[in-house]
Amino acid sequence: MSEETTSGSASDIQAVTRAAQILQLFGPNRPQLTAAEAAELLGMNRSTVYRYCNSLVAAGLLERGHAIGSFAPGGLLLQLGTFALSQRKVLDLAPALMRDLSSGAHMTAVLSLWGSAGPVVSRVEEDTSRNVVVSVRVGSQLPLSSAQAKVFLAFTSDQLRTERMLSALPPEQQEALRAEIERTRETGVATSPDLGGVNAVSAPTFDEHGICASLALVATNHVLGLERDSQAAWDVATVAAELSAALGGGTRRNTTTARSAAVEARRN
Repeated sequence: MSEETTSGSASDIQAVTRAAQILQLFGPNRPQLTAAEAAELLGMNRSTVYRYCNSLVAAGLLERGHAIGSFAPGGLLLQLGTFALSQRKVLDLAPALMRDLSSGAHMTAVLSLWGSAGPVVSRVEEDTSRNVVVSVRVGSQLPLSSAQAKVFLAFTSDQLRTERMLSALPPEQQEALRAEIERTRETGVATSPDLGGVNAVSAPTFDEHGICASLALVATNHVLGLERDSQAAWDVATVAAELSAALGGGTRRNTTTARSAAVEARRN
């Protein structure tokens, strides 16, 4: 391979990476932004980001936003996103089970799929029987510290990806998260502590290929504790196992561990 070809390939890869970084800035809390805002967030030159945004508009990946000088996700992203979600059978089967889970536990049920860098909230069922209702925006990307992320990192078959993501964290955070991931493997459920007054408990959902989603209950920390042998953990693990069976994932050991632990705890 010639030096010119190698240089061209490296330039192409860099362009794709930068375009992806710009697209990743959009989300429920940032539906549109300007090139200047994107440049500041990414630490890039403003004119360079503006050229990328214009190229993405030409490709259909972005479109002009309502505010002057702003950009928003384009039609091609909508087309690809709709197609990708339509391939996820779990989104067809989960709603009815999630409604039962939410109404039975009197908490918000959340289903997340793995995105480019973490779990992305893909379905939400809210219970309105309490005075305070926890709402989670569809499309929100959850941090690696979330219960849903711990579930994915614990049961994914791509452990190299897990190691890459963990290695990017500070040593003390790595150690704490590794311990949480191991405990999640052992118990079949994960919890995340008070994040702005909200706790979560989550369990994995499997299809024939492996983990395909994380199912969670979320509520205020006054309602939902962090005990892995709680009734909430039992409920989430039970429904996750039912959903896994419907998807052809079978009943995995980890989806029944939490239920067994909860039964044992109540017996004692």
